[in-house]
Amino acid sequence: MVIKLPGPKYDSDVSLEENLAKRRSVRDYTDEQLTMEEVSQLLWAAQGMTSDRGFRTAPSAGALYPLEVYLVAGHVKGLTTGVYHYNPKKHELLMVAEGDMRSRLAAAALGQSPVNNGAVSLVFTAVYGRTTGKYGDRGIRYVLMEIGHSAQNVCLQATAMGLGSVTIGAFYDKEVGRLLNLSEEEEPLYIIPIGRQ
Repeated sequence: MVIKLPGPKYDSDVSLEENLAKRRSVRDYTDEQLTMEEVSQLLWAAQGMTSDRGFRTAPSAGALYPLEVYLVAGHVKGLTTGVYHYNPKKHELLMVAEGDMRSRLAAAALGQSPVNNGAVSLVFTAVYGRTTGKYGDRGIRYVLMEIGHSAQNVCLQATAMGLGSVTIGAFYDKEVGRLLNLSEEEEPLYIIPIGRQ
């Protein structure tokens, strides 16, 4: 199942400086749903296209874009619960698995409650070979820099939208990989639960 996302917005009433001052790790969320427009905006902030040349919202060494983003959706109005892969080129979602997988993802993340209680979680993965193929072992560092840029984009975007988020790096890689149906070359790096405060 492919789902075309609403187009992202390119402005807001909140300044970057205000977002920087307000950004905090938020671990408690209400049960309220997110909208498709909000999910679209968060995914665009993570890895969305910003030019006809293929550039994205976060810098990437050699414009090689080793990151992939998955949406683990639990409470999104108009979206079936499940795991989705984000396609930034077409700004759309491809369903990977149906059903509410938040509790399974939380179990893989050492039982951390924000993963289970957020309306959604964005899971970032990396295909290191896209970058190390050009830069050798130094490419590993570049991928890790890129994940930091993308994660901060998401956290600042969530803040601008009045949503809470927290970055999580503690999880069992293999369990997350099975849940997302990752290929052997793709490694999970980050989980960002997001929800209403």
